[in-house]
Amino acid sequence: MKNYDTLLEKLAPRKFGKRGTVWIIFLIIIIILGLIAYIDQVINGQVVTNMRDYALWGIYISNFVFFVATSFVGSVTVAVLRLTNNTWRTPLVRIAEIITFASIVMAGLTIMIDMGRPDRLLNLFIHARLQSPITWDVIIIPTTIALSFLLLYFPLLPDLAILKKFYEKTKPKFSKWYGKLSLNWTGSKSQKSIQEKSIKIIAVLIIPVSIILQTIDAWLFSTTYRIGWDSTNMGAYFISGAFVAGLGALVTMVYIIRKVRGLEHFITDYHFDKLGKFLALACLTYLYFNINEYLIPIFTAPVEEDIHLSALVSGEWAPLFWFAQIIGLVLPLIILLFKKGRKPIPMLLVGLMVVIGSWWKRYIIVIPTLLHPFLPIEGVPESWHHYFPSAHEWIITFATLAMALLIITLFVRYLPVIPIQRTADENDMTLNKKNTES
Repeated sequence: MKNYDTLLEKLAPRKFGKRGTVWIIFLIIIIILGLIAYIDQVINGQVVTNMRDYALWGIYISNFVFFVATSFVGSVTVAVLRLTNNTWRTPLVRIAEIITFASIVMAGLTIMIDMGRPDRLLNLFIHARLQSPITWDVIIIPTTIALSFLLLYFPLLPDLAILKKFYEKTKPKFSKWYGKLSLNWTGSKSQKSIQEKSIKIIAVLIIPVSIILQTIDAWLFSTTYRIGWDSTNMGAYFISGAFVAGLGALVTMVYIIRKVRGLEHFITDYHFDKLGKFLALACLTYLYFNINEYLIPIFTAPVEEDIHLSALVSGEWAPLFWFAQIIGLVLPLIILLFKKGRKPIPMLLVGLMVVIGSWWKRYIIVIPTLLHPFLPIEGVPESWHHYFPSAHEWIITFATLAMALLIITLFVRYLPVIPIQRTADENDMTLNKKNTES
């Protein structure tokens, strides 16, 4: 049995300190307020929102698309790096897996929040139509949730067994639960073989499933034939955008967890440099698709699309549009091109810019198009010509974001955020290699 004491001093679950307790209480208060607002929405109907016949998809769908995009980090960062055996990924993969699971769970919940009649949720399964992209979404989201959970859980088994022994004397209850969750892991050759094969199978499966999920969401938009969404570019556009949003979220969470848990020895400048290069590639790819989506149509667009593009570039939506493009994409890319920009603190700034820009980007994708319908808006109140979320919508949206952060916080609290077993194995391999060379 290896000596894990040094690793466990840093990586074992800890009690919440004062700051952690305040953070948890803060998140719970926001979630309770969101629950109250949602109950009122169910009782009084969607009239408490500012969604109407034209802006029938509001901030809820923007939030849904953001959560789906953020969950993409599980396939891009985790699955791909697992399959290519990149050793630098070790301190980062579990954080990415936690973000993925929290994001996709909240994506599924957000769709239910958007439904005017959540009591009819079962009808999506009973009366499903295979020709509808919504049906594909209903199938693919639970599938992604299941695969994301397994990709998080299976690599945890050795660490759960270590924690079982670690807490045997000091915290017997913790030891008992970790023992049950470890599924009687002993570290035998047969168990390791089954675990490795299972992880590879799940990693192989989650990549196409995640790509399909992003593509289906793009098709939900493009099959409406609306100006702004009627594009064959939408699938690739959504995937490249998810690439950016997911990595931005990962960079931000890695920095915060590293700082709070004191993991500077495990997550070094080297890892931020690697993540920065990865994110720079994602930003370049997304920039290319943004050029295809907005710049080229400016020269070739029909009248209706020209009106829509003018509203984005120089009209009502220009401040948000340029904020999402410059702050959320172009400026982070410029910073990442320099080595100093890939240090921890600049990377935190980049991650925050990317996440905030990505959220508003989804808002820009959803709302302006809905306010440019097939027929002119006539004979309706002036308020229907515009859309801005109501207090109910903002509170519920913040509550879903708080719930995602609460899930991440609890996982980080009760699970080792860096793989103990794998880190110990890699340290042993490094020491053996040095001894052999000397």
